[in-house]
Amino acid sequence: MNVTVELCTLEDKFIIYNLYPLYLHDLAEIRKVMPNKYGVFEDSDDYKTLQEEQAVFDIWWEKENILFPYLIRVDGLPAGFGLVATPPYLVDESEFMMNEFFISRPFRSKGVGEQAAVSIFNLFPGKWMLFTTEGENNVRTQNFWRKTLSNFTSSRYTEKDEELPHFGMNKAFWFESTKK
Repeated sequence: MNVTVELCTLEDKFIIYNLYPLYLHDLAEIRKVMPNKYGVFEDSDDYKTLQEEQAVFDIWWEKENILFPYLIRVDGLPAGFGLVATPPYLVDESEFMMNEFFISRPFRSKGVGEQAAVSIFNLFPGKWMLFTTEGENNVRTQNFWRKTLSNFTSSRYTEKDEELPHFGMNKAFWFESTKK
């Protein structure tokens, strides 16, 4: 399997838009949330369609050199995405934050997620933070990050449950990337 990570261009942003509802669907199962009255997995009824929801998401292509939307491919096929934020879009004193990370189901448990995450971490040497939903419903993802970060940092990372501004209570991880 050839796993690649590429900065997603404006011309290809529709690919991440196509994957994003799958990500929200997975999160709904983990967070035990229902779709809004229009069938969109959002906290409110503000969005009637996925297209309306996507307009808010355009910020990832409007803040060049601040927000970095990465498209993950396996053998040329879209397999997921990683969204990297830098100041002022961070929730702590880190330099980089994995805001969202998703690998679609056909590519899970095959090393794709770890290879893609490490490729992204290596692009940005410095202090990182990432978070995921805490609790028993998300043990698989928490274990994925523990394994990936343990391998990447030789077990030099910090983990704790943390109340994050705008995101609520989450399992947060801090580590450093020294490669480029």
